[in-house]
Amino acid sequence: MPSRSATEIAETADLDFFLSLYDLFSLRHNDMAPYFETAKSFANVPITEDGVETEAFLLASTDFVNMFDLLGIGVFSFVQTDLRNNLGGVRNRYEATSSESTTLEKFIRHDAQGGDRYGTACLVRLLRGLLFACDALRNMQNDKSCELHVCFKRSYDANLRHHHTFIVRSVVSVAIRAVPHRRDFYNRITQGGSHEKFDDELTKWLAGLDAIVSHMKVFLEEGHYGRI
Repeated sequence: MPSRSATEIAETADLDFFLSLYDLFSLRHNDMAPYFETAKSFANVPITEDGVETEAFLLASTDFVNMFDLLGIGVFSFVQTDLRNNLGGVRNRYEATSSESTTLEKFIRHDAQGGDRYGTACLVRLLRGLLFACDALRNMQNDKSCELHVCFKRSYDANLRHHHTFIVRSVVSVAIRAVPHRRDFYNRITQGGSHEKFDDELTKWLAGLDAIVSHMKVFLEEGHYGRI
């Protein structure tokens, strides 16, 4: 049997090396927990006597918005764009005044001293958008036979429609019809994980988010800072 050349030996070694890397990557990828198991949950955002912890709220909001990336480019862009813009506005104002804004309540009070209340306006719109997503996903959980676009349409009509112009309503109406079917939604969001486990975690997320929104709604209205 003829001996292999140095080039052939080197090529074989390179192939073995890359196959080993592929096996290692595949193992790590398969062992990775689904996104919803590692993301910051609204259920874990502290609400103390001083109010809702700002940093934890912003992290949970970011992870919640990023979850929709799993559905594919553009699928929930009409939700994500608005949420991300307002989330960015709140975070920028918070980072500039973090020591005076450790809770959302303190953030709002300090923002009011600046005059323009830009941070508060972004926070109100952010909470409004999160409430829209929260109610839509609760509709999905409560009505197992209802398709996702119907769940989002119901929530939009209840929470956001009256804040928008006719043109925006028309655009949103078309965008909502592009959301995936229930089965596709669950398959993409769970990333191969248990649908039942995701539902359990989502229930906790939404309960935590609802508690935050309800708490902030009272604070905003009583202080005449805005309405969700």
